[in-house]
Amino acid sequence: MTFAFDPKSDLPLVLGGNVFGWTADRADAFAVLDAFTDAGGTQIDTADVYSAWIPGNSGGESETILGEWIASRNNRDRVFLGTKVGALGDLANLKADTIAQAVDDSLRRLQTDYIDLYWAHRDDADTPQEETAAAFDALVKAGKVRNLGASNFSPERLASALDVAKAAGLTGYVAVQPHYNLLETSEYEGGVGKVAEQHGLACWPYYGLASGFLTGKYRPGTDVDSARSGSVTKYFDDRGWRTISTLDAIAAKHGASVSAVALAWLAQQSTVLAPIASARNSEQLTALLDLRGLELSEEELRDLREAAA
Repeated sequence: MTFAFDPKSDLPLVLGGNVFGWTADRADAFAVLDAFTDAGGTQIDTADVYSAWIPGNSGGESETILGEWIASRNNRDRVFLGTKVGALGDLANLKADTIAQAVDDSLRRLQTDYIDLYWAHRDDADTPQEETAAAFDALVKAGKVRNLGASNFSPERLASALDVAKAAGLTGYVAVQPHYNLLETSEYEGGVGKVAEQHGLACWPYYGLASGFLTGKYRPGTDVDSARSGSVTKYFDDRGWRTISTLDAIAAKHGASVSAVALAWLAQQSTVLAPIASARNSEQLTALLDLRGLELSEEELRDLREAAA
């Protein structure tokens, strides 16, 4: 598909910044970011709320680390940067005043004067969509934001938001960010994915590795020390292990990591521009970088979907 924006990347991967200031400190984050861009990556995703859930944090920690890295490397023109509004404390809404304040806060932390892709982090049913659309459009007209995206919207509300913006001649969403991976297909493909296909919206799916399960590090009878390990046990069944087995076989055939094969499957779905995946250290990133140049055959794509069914 042809999308409304081009991140000019040689690597079909969005580096998730949710771990920066959480499981990755400043030094580790800088090392990961350097290795990612050295490998041809350009797309980076964060949010103002990352990582407000950590005791002692207030939000904006990930943006701050990213801003310090961009300033120290003087490479703003070589990264395609996305961040979000609508989930942080008193700014957890999509009111016009909130959007105006939040974008300036993010720009300050990121040490930049524009955001490539600004996301509504989640829908806000209590604010008229006309108000939200006008506020976002004002940011685009002011040059603070270049593209708009919608994360965690229902298909009905996404379609409505697109209609509202079009009717008023305002800048509309050009991207979606849903929960979508090899083991979680039905909700996206049967809902927001249809709207994205109809309107030519680019997809940056999150949880592309199913909270780490699709890295292959979880095996029957093994324990994994991970901040997310509690959220993957739902995949510990015949379907999950069958999917890992199929990933193993395809990864061995290509000489690639299991993670890269799982992301390649996602990257080759029709609406997906690039999946999001995070790495808390350079070792984890190395496995993701196998995605570069990895093309799965139609048979492999089908085998993976059948294994995960």
